[in-house]
Amino acid sequence: MNFSPLLKKDIIILILMMITVPLAGVINFYPINAAFRISFGVPTFLFFLLLFRKIPPVLPGFLTALNIVGLRILIEFFQADHFHWSSSFQANFSSFFFYLAYACFFYMARVKRYHNRLLVIGWIGILIEILSDIVELTVQYIVLGTTINFSGISEILVMAISHNFIVLSFFTIMQLYQAQERERQIRKQNEHMLLLISNLYEETIHLKKTLVNAENITKKSYDLYKGLYELKNVPSIAHSIEDFSREALNIAGEVHEIKKDNQRIFAGLSKLISVERFADYMELNELISIIKRTNEKYANLLAKQIQIDYSIRGAHPPYHAFTLLSIINNIVTNAVEAIDNAGTISINIEKNQETIEFQIGDNGPGIPSKRKNAIFKPGFTSKYDQSGNPSTGMGLSFVKEMMDQLEGEITVKDQAEGTGTIFMIRLPVNHLIKKG
Repeated sequence: MNFSPLLKKDIIILILMMITVPLAGVINFYPINAAFRISFGVPTFLFFLLLFRKIPPVLPGFLTALNIVGLRILIEFFQADHFHWSSSFQANFSSFFFYLAYACFFYMARVKRYHNRLLVIGWIGILIEILSDIVELTVQYIVLGTTINFSGISEILVMAISHNFIVLSFFTIMQLYQAQERERQIRKQNEHMLLLISNLYEETIHLKKTLVNAENITKKSYDLYKGLYELKNVPSIAHSIEDFSREALNIAGEVHEIKKDNQRIFAGLSKLISVERFADYMELNELISIIKRTNEKYANLLAKQIQIDYSIRGAHPPYHAFTLLSIINNIVTNAVEAIDNAGTISINIEKNQETIEFQIGDNGPGIPSKRKNAIFKPGFTSKYDQSGNPSTGMGLSFVKEMMDQLEGEITVKDQAEGTGTIFMIRLPVNHLIKKG
């Protein structure tokens, strides 16, 4: 049988309710007479009724009421020296009518409509419990002739208030936990989207450079075609020149088509990341926290024990999220990959008047002196996977290109003590903050 997720959840709640409520009902006392029982089963019963979404509350109320009476008779069977079924049934049967009446009143009051209004649920719950107590007392009076002691009504009211206070407290805690869990999920999704758009932003920078290269190649190919075309009047080389000029023109046309395709892609990506969003500009502390969390997760994925610490000095305005994420995350990720098994990465940030400075250090194996001048060139890499395949080597070249565009500086040096590397970045603040 195929059930919807909500119905499956309700069935699980029903099973737990039929077990938990009778057990909670064992804790009880008798404020009015020996036949009238008040227990902790009542707040537990209400708590479960509030959880149902698909199953009408009358059915769980009926089944749970049967279980309550059955469990109480069973307990007396094992505890009593001289057990009598009839006397045990008379002492416990009225509880069935209490819980069934409670479920019916709960259904008629449409309590689920006030799911987010806890005070309203509390007042309705008090009224429902008092009415259910009256139903139970009435059944006892009709069947057993039990005298109703009206002096105990005040105690019933106190217990009704106490029961509902307990339920609402637990329900409030549960809703608070659910709200916090939703907040964690939303924050996780936002971080994922932020990093995704940051990666797209990085790709647009590479694509923009490709567009410029394609435009230059197109122009050179067309200039070559025109030069060859002018030489076709020379009889000795006319045939060869005509073939070469035709081929040059074909190359220019093909490159131009590539350029047009890249332009369409670039326009789509630029539109995607250029629209002002809630996450376009973020507080620096939040940005660095995201970099710390994502790279610590990445380190765990690589089975490495890496601790990332950061410090921020100075008063910082909100910065453009995609730019800083693209730059700083590239360097921190490189450090994570460079560290062998365990290590530390430190991110120190300071604002000096019109510039913001980053120092990103690690205690990895470091960079040999002969390679320091090559690490920012496209295609350079010292990282290979298990199959011996090199990485693309585009990370640091992208960072260098971004430095040039933002009129910033990036340098690299060895740690003062021991192994490791320090990347120093200086960026003008006015290129990172919202204009106007």
